[in-house]
Amino acid sequence: MAAAAAAAVGGQQPSQPELPAPGLALDKAATAAHLKAALSRPDNRAGAEELQALLERVLSAERPLAAAAGGEDAAAAGGGGGPGAAEEEALEWCKCLLAGGGGYDEFCAAVRAYDPAALCGLVWTANFVAYRCRTCGISPCMSLCAECFHQGDHTGHDFNMFRSQAGGACDCGDSNVMRESGFCKRHQIKSSSNIPCVPKDLLMMSEFVLPRFIFCLIQYLREGYNEPADGPSEKDLNKVLQLLEPQISFLEDLTKMGGAMRSVLTQVLTNQQNYKDLTSGLGENACVKKSHEKYLIALKSSGLTYPEDKLVYGVQEPSAGTSSLAVQGFVGATGTLGQVDSSDEDDQDGSQGLGKRKRVKLSSGTKDQSIMDVLKHKSFLEELLFWTIKYEFPQKMVTFLLNMLPDQEYKVAFTKTFVQHYAFIMKTLKKSHESDTMSNRIVHISVQLFSNEELARQVTEECQLLDIMVTVLLYMMESCLIKSELQDEENSLHVVVNCGEALLKNNTYWPLVSDFINILSHQSVAKRFLEDHGLLVTWMNFVSFFQGMNLNKRELNEHVEFESQTYYAAFAAELEACAQPMWGLLSHCKVRETQEYTRNVVRYCLEALQDWFDAINFVDEPAPNQVTFHLPLHRYYAMFLSKAVKCQELDLDSVLPDQEMLMKLMIHPLQIQASLAEIHSNMWVRNGLQIKGQAMTYVQSHFCNSMIDPDIYLLQVCASRLDPDYFISSVFERFKVVDLLTMASQHQNTVLDAEHERSMLEGALTFLVILLSLRLHLGMSDDEILRAEMVAQLCMNDRTHSSLLDLIPENPNPKSGIIPGSYSFESVLSAVADFKAPVFEPGGSMQQGMYTPKAEVWDQEFDPVMVILRTVYRRDVQSAMDRYTAFLKQSGKFPGNPWPPYKKRTSLHPSYKGLMRLLHCKTLHIVLFTLLYKILMDHQNLSEHVLCMVLYLIELGLENSAEEESDEEASVGGPERCHDSWFPGSNLVSNMRHFINYVRVRVPETAPEVKRDSPASTSSDNLGSLQSSRRPKVLQRENSGTAQVFSLVAERRKKFQEIINRSSSEANQVVRPKTSSKWSAPGSAPQLTTAILEIKESILSLLIKLHHKLSGKQNSYYPPWLDDIEILIQPEIPKYSHGDGITAVERILLKAASQSRMNKRIIEEICRKVTPPVPPKKVTAAEKKTLDKEERRQKARERQQKLLAEFASRQKSFMETAMDVDSPENDIPMEITTAEPQVSEAVYDCVICGQSGPSSEDRPTGLVVLLQASSVLGQCRDNVEPKKLPISEEEQIYPWDTCAAVHDVRLSLLQRYFKDSSCLLAVSIGWEGGVYVQTCGHTLHIDCHKSYMESLRNDQVLQGFSVDKGEFTCPLCRQFANSVLPCYPGSNVENNPWQRPSNKSIQDLIKEVEELQGRPGAFPVSISSETNLSKEMESVMKDIKNTTQKKYRDYSKTPGSPDNDFLFMYSVARTNLELELIHRGGNLCSGGASTAGKRSCLNQLFHVLALHMRLYSIDSEYNPWRKLTQLEEMNPQLGYEEQQPEVPILYHDVTSLLLIQILMMPQPLRKDHFTCIVKVLFTLLYTQALAALSVKCSEEDRSAWKHAGALKKSTCDAEKSYEVLLSFVISELFKGKLYHEEGTQECAMVNPISWSPESMEKCLQDFCLPFLRITSLLQHHLFGEDLPGCQEEEEFSVLASCLGLLPTFYQTEHPFISASCLDWPVPAFDIITQWCFEIKSFTERHAEQGKALLIQESKWKLPHLLQLPENYNTIFQYYHRKTCSVCTKVPKDPAVCLVCGTFVCLKGLCCKQQSYCECVLHSQNCGAGTGIFLLINASVIIIIRGHRFCLWGSVYLDAHGEEDRDLRRGKPLYICKERYKVLEQQWISHTFDHINKRWGPHYNGL
Repeated sequence: MAAAAAAAVGGQQPSQPELPAPGLALDKAATAAHLKAALSRPDNRAGAEELQALLERVLSAERPLAAAAGGEDAAAAGGGGGPGAAEEEALEWCKCLLAGGGGYDEFCAAVRAYDPAALCGLVWTANFVAYRCRTCGISPCMSLCAECFHQGDHTGHDFNMFRSQAGGACDCGDSNVMRESGFCKRHQIKSSSNIPCVPKDLLMMSEFVLPRFIFCLIQYLREGYNEPADGPSEKDLNKVLQLLEPQISFLEDLTKMGGAMRSVLTQVLTNQQNYKDLTSGLGENACVKKSHEKYLIALKSSGLTYPEDKLVYGVQEPSAGTSSLAVQGFVGATGTLGQVDSSDEDDQDGSQGLGKRKRVKLSSGTKDQSIMDVLKHKSFLEELLFWTIKYEFPQKMVTFLLNMLPDQEYKVAFTKTFVQHYAFIMKTLKKSHESDTMSNRIVHISVQLFSNEELARQVTEECQLLDIMVTVLLYMMESCLIKSELQDEENSLHVVVNCGEALLKNNTYWPLVSDFINILSHQSVAKRFLEDHGLLVTWMNFVSFFQGMNLNKRELNEHVEFESQTYYAAFAAELEACAQPMWGLLSHCKVRETQEYTRNVVRYCLEALQDWFDAINFVDEPAPNQVTFHLPLHRYYAMFLSKAVKCQELDLDSVLPDQEMLMKLMIHPLQIQASLAEIHSNMWVRNGLQIKGQAMTYVQSHFCNSMIDPDIYLLQVCASRLDPDYFISSVFERFKVVDLLTMASQHQNTVLDAEHERSMLEGALTFLVILLSLRLHLGMSDDEILRAEMVAQLCMNDRTHSSLLDLIPENPNPKSGIIPGSYSFESVLSAVADFKAPVFEPGGSMQQGMYTPKAEVWDQEFDPVMVILRTVYRRDVQSAMDRYTAFLKQSGKFPGNPWPPYKKRTSLHPSYKGLMRLLHCKTLHIVLFTLLYKILMDHQNLSEHVLCMVLYLIELGLENSAEEESDEEASVGGPERCHDSWFPGSNLVSNMRHFINYVRVRVPETAPEVKRDSPASTSSDNLGSLQSSRRPKVLQRENSGTAQVFSLVAERRKKFQEIINRSSSEANQVVRPKTSSKWSAPGSAPQLTTAILEIKESILSLLIKLHHKLSGKQNSYYPPWLDDIEILIQPEIPKYSHGDGITAVERILLKAASQSRMNKRIIEEICRKVTPPVPPKKVTAAEKKTLDKEERRQKARERQQKLLAEFASRQKSFMETAMDVDSPENDIPMEITTAEPQVSEAVYDCVICGQSGPSSEDRPTGLVVLLQASSVLGQCRDNVEPKKLPISEEEQIYPWDTCAAVHDVRLSLLQRYFKDSSCLLAVSIGWEGGVYVQTCGHTLHIDCHKSYMESLRNDQVLQGFSVDKGEFTCPLCRQFANSVLPCYPGSNVENNPWQRPSNKSIQDLIKEVEELQGRPGAFPVSISSETNLSKEMESVMKDIKNTTQKKYRDYSKTPGSPDNDFLFMYSVARTNLELELIHRGGNLCSGGASTAGKRSCLNQLFHVLALHMRLYSIDSEYNPWRKLTQLEEMNPQLGYEEQQPEVPILYHDVTSLLLIQILMMPQPLRKDHFTCIVKVLFTLLYTQALAALSVKCSEEDRSAWKHAGALKKSTCDAEKSYEVLLSFVISELFKGKLYHEEGTQECAMVNPISWSPESMEKCLQDFCLPFLRITSLLQHHLFGEDLPGCQEEEEFSVLASCLGLLPTFYQTEHPFISASCLDWPVPAFDIITQWCFEIKSFTERHAEQGKALLIQESKWKLPHLLQLPENYNTIFQYYHRKTCSVCTKVPKDPAVCLVCGTFVCLKGLCCKQQSYCECVLHSQNCGAGTGIFLLINASVIIIIRGHRFCLWGSVYLDAHGEEDRDLRRGKPLYICKERYKVLEQQWISHTFDHINKRWGPHYNGL
């Protein structure tokens, strides 16, 4: 075979020269079959040669690339067919050859049959929706495709759906990554036995053809890659890739054929012999040679050498890790790194370079260079990967390489290859322009390889994976190092990463770091890492690059010009590159056996720290005004210490360094704590906002456990091992408040401005409290920590479940997504919190489900210290305290303003007992004493917070006092017990009672203390050191014996030694050391002098006096044990657990007394003395402030009262309209009726100018209204159940049964057969796009409104509305509006003189009505002089017309005909009445003047419409009134003389007739005319009802009724009997062939009801009810009459009597009959005959249509939105993959309309029509400008209203009552019925504009 191949490469003639190429092409199949046969023979050499030759010609690499290169010979080479043709030809050949003469598809099917599909391995790219189940996953990166997920059983598991960011592959079936229980049905392990063996000949051709095919592909890749000077441009690479698309796709398809084909591909890709034969470039074939040269050039230009064969070593053999690398940036001299000669590195021992590498210049002497620089490709796979990287990971190639992974052998080979190229990947990534995309592709691959522990372990052992990774990371970071400026700017040797570089700013390093974290999560790999000292050293080197990065220097003079945002990069880098690997390593150090690892890490960590201190020249003082938040080395050290003590039972002291190192270690973390206080005190304000950002990020939940927690822990460790006096004084010095701690009332602080003193002192004390009371790493168990964290977060605010998950710091590395004990999370949560279900305030914001702390948590577990530690914003601490206060008030535990409660702590782990010595050191006691004294004496700059913290510290000391002290303490003696020094011992319990008599202080000469004479015998102490002009470390005492105590410190601190050994007499003359940067020249400050204060207090006496001071009473403290001695034995008394300062003092005194009998005695003594009066309370500045505040508040309150009184009159009426307090008669809101009832004019208040008055012709008043087009009415259907949203292809919604559709059909039917102008009077429009008018009820002068609009127009602030479109908000209630409806001048509705009933007969009234209608229409005012009022009426009419689109106004066949306007105007009235009916629930049973009536503007609207309607007069002979009230002589000849007849009166819509009649009358209308019109119309309505009933019933019923009724015709009230009338109607209609057409099909359609009199009565009533309802509403609005409430079954009779249809004497005993309401104006039978005759001529020709028009659907149910499924997933799975009907692509943002179920693309440009995107377009067509869309990918609902849109929120919530916008959490979501109801309510009531506040313009782009 090899010989054959060589021969073929030699390029001999093909063995079939006589066959011309075209012939060959024609007969591919035959050739393939022939070759297959030849190859199947035992001796197949000839066949092999033949095949090779053929392939050589078919797959010639020269053709396409000539085209790719754009070469001149392209045409010649391409052979006419162009470049594409040749390739297609080649692919066709390959397919034929693979199939061996058969069909390719059959071949694919055959191969698939042999697929042992145990793994899914589906590969997806970014944005694919996948699932992750934490219950089933072994690796945190496990993911499943949707299909496998839904086919597996994951009920009750902790899973979520997620959008893949980088792409991934399905792990179903891979037991290394997930548990088998989670496999889906398809991939539950199949045993390989039942898969038949693959027949040899099936894949034989593939084995021959594929190597050539892949080689051809590689040649293309080599040819296409040109190495320009600045790296190839994106464009060139993409061009080549596009050309290769078909080839790569072909390979990809092969991988999908299953396991059998994959194993062939694996053989081909990994076979080294094949590769060598084909690519060595040794043969004579010029083409191959050229290609090999290009390959070598590419290698070289990548900085890689191609080792010649004599030096055969690849990347496999470099010795275990060292890190000295040549760095590109610094080896500029040698050109590319590739030239480092690699031969002499072999014999050096790699390990000697250990730890030698100091600084930036890195030696290139050690052999590790090979990791970076040498690549040797031995197989197709290796070179393919090389090109994949070169071309920056094209998606197709990545997918092909990943599709192969289910093949185990391939997986191992590929992983090794990947590792071998790792350094090269890093270099390419760094240079890439598209590093984001590339990062994603890299991780897409690596996560598949490294998540598998077995594989990771194998590669670690065989290919030095760890060495490679660490080296590559180090090498990567070394390219962006800069000199550190921390501490000693000039001489620092330390280098740090530069956070401004793109590498850090864009997180370019994350793929490599995430791989590293991924492999460290495997125990076997992590153990190797922790055992390998060389690696640890290298890693600590790497970490030290981040130590001290992003240094902040405090700006002292001016504000920084440019605020750098590098801190994002710095925090991200420390978290990802340092902390997460650290957590990964820590997770493997959980047991005793792993002690050795911890010792290793700690050892190298300390070495690195020591190096660091040396490098920055650190001695003992940190440089002032500098802070870095990044100390990863400190944190590594701290966390490993903590783990060692907590889990590995290591002895802490065995891993701690000496005292000196501890002193150094504590400096920088302490510096950060002090800087935090400075930042919060606004001392860094000139550094801009970013410094606050850093302080917040440092404590923020994702960072705190890798930053502030380790820092505090490290300080706790240092404090427990260092001298406590030294530590405490260091703290106060760092916080710059030493000078404040003086007994004197005045002092100078040389390092701090006075305004910052208080907050810095608070900061120092708070820090001490946290330091001493935090137990996170000092003994709390994981569950206790979780509980404490949760309680702290819940106390600040109620939280949603997801925000809690987010806010609670997670321990292991966050990539894993596994929260520590996520099971315990739920159980702890249910233990500490109650769930508050989501609440809905109608019209309010939507609430989420919240968790709120249980009462007992507030009572016992609220821990202010933890809250302070965890708050990012200071206001959260206040919020927690406010909530605590509220709880105490509510539960009656404490009425006042409580102090933070003192909480008992978990006991300390024995290793840290030393920490408590801080509480028992004299320095602290002196500070506490001094502060208590200063607070008592009201010195400035002290606050309640300071006192609170002082008491907290005292209490901590009492709780943690060492041993029970004996009462014979007096004999202690010793050097400590000098004359009257501050305190005798160091135990707080005994020091509390120690009296201090005199203190010598240094004060300015101006201070009040100076005047006093000092007592003769003063052997007092000097607190000089605390406030003298120098800043020593230690507190000064008179005796020089003290010096011994601090000798430890003194050893290394020459500076301090002199100071410490000086006697106090010299203290005045000490020269200030030069470290202080803020030293004012002598003379500028007042001179200091020494004064001696008489104190005569002890801590106990100060506490008692404080008690008096706080309670404001003399002798308020009375020792409780005098009454009940028991109290001392059990001091934990609930009475003291909550309260304010007084309670705290009492609690402390009780504890002090119970701990020592002497204290108890002394307290009693102090109480016995009558205390001298407390010094008169000076009003301090702060208190003065609060007093001023109070006064100011008082004044403000008075002003407010005044204003409110003024406002009250205006407001009163507003409130009445808003809240319905008012008596229901008042119809027009805001009117004040005058005393005399007769001629009251309506009076209106203008909300702009505040004047009241009537609306006049010249100065009309108007109602603030919002006009909007609405299609809600059109959405009514005739069934009660709302339609369901379609969630499968079968379910579809058809709109033909909606109200709008039915009305449209009716109108077009009428227009087909009847005269157009008459059709337009027979119906109403506005079911779709009708104009709805609503008002807030406020009125304003129209001229005021105009000036208001002007001011809005000039207002530059962006409002949420468009003033140019006339939009504004009501000046009083801020409701959205867009027009003003003029109020008609004239009398009040109620006392209308027209309203009194007259006793005229109906005939007279009918005549009057006709006359009034006949008058020419004119504005009531003489039209000649156009008044302001008439102008306004016209303009508002214009507004109304413009509100809706033209297509919803124009229904006439002749465009622009006046009939159109006429129809539109009365339909506006109809729309508003119908909508109000719907708002009242579809009927009027509830009665009353509901809120709708309260704020109704129908009255004014009617005036405007009537005025305009009367401009169009109807020809009197067409006036329907005539047809209703007069008999005309019937002319049978009339028939069809005119081209189209009028619409028969029986086909008219009666409600429309009503509105026409009323609007044609002059306004205001008289009540009796109204009643007359209603009575007349009711007769027509009833006749229509009978006709409709007759059409509905069957033939037999009809004839039965016809006869039954005919018999009764002669009775007296025949005209009021429905039977008689029905029979008459039937007989009349019979003449018109209406019933003749009936075939059998008709009967089947009609329900076979047996009609009883009751059911017929019900049917007739139902037909008439809608008319009665609308009419009653109209009467209610026109005449202000109340609607009576009633039961549903009596609604008809009640409304009829209310409308005056029922005779007054009507008795209701016997069942009510609707016919009794009839009042015929002319003899019934005559008029019915006349009406039926009109139909007759029509039905003779069109019986079908005639019948359809008679049956009017009147029973519309209320409109509803679509019904949504319970579970959101059903919607998501169907719609997120659904293709758009317009462009047939899957939309990026799919949405679905909740009104009609249409599927649309949000923002989709593909579906744009005339600059309108699809959603906007749909909102206009479906909702006349209102659209409600559910965004599928976000689960959110978006509302489009006209030109604005808003995000409404979601109606799907998870199990914890939370929205999941954008499906970020991917938890299952369930419908929230209440929310959906609220949405539907807002839609029906048209209140989106009022309730939702956040609107923005959409510019038609949605």
